[in-house]
Amino acid sequence: MLVQQILKQKAKPGVLSVASTARVAEAATILAQNRIGSVVVSDDDGKTAVGILSERDIVRELASKGGACLEQPVSAYMTSKLQTCTSQSSAQDILARMTEGRFRHMPVVEEGTLVGLITLGDVVKAQLSELAMEKQALEGMIMGH
Repeated sequence: MLVQQILKQKAKPGVLSVASTARVAEAATILAQNRIGSVVVSDDDGKTAVGILSERDIVRELASKGGACLEQPVSAYMTSKLQTCTSQSSAQDILARMTEGRFRHMPVVEEGTLVGLITLGDVVKAQLSELAMEKQALEGMIMGH
């Protein structure tokens, strides 16, 4: 299965983003209000990704620096060395990269432009769906349907 197929199945198309100059508290509000685990950092209204900020990034800084970190700019804590994929990447490749890198969110980029965000949950759901269809097809073949 390809990333483009997974993106089509997502409930909400598009990507939420926050500017690198936004306060961490603003990013945390976006995460909470939208019930998401990360937000893409973009300084051109979501056209290109300069980083990503996750709940884990915020919690790690809260634990070490306290509440003062919430007033800092997102750029202070975001991951700027992004792992990205394209719509033609395979789900298996994405799953392997996320597992190896221990992250759960990956921007989808086409010709330098941000087109989506894929999560570990999206990939697992797609893989399970594909396995269920294969199982059903095999059972149908065995039963002669």
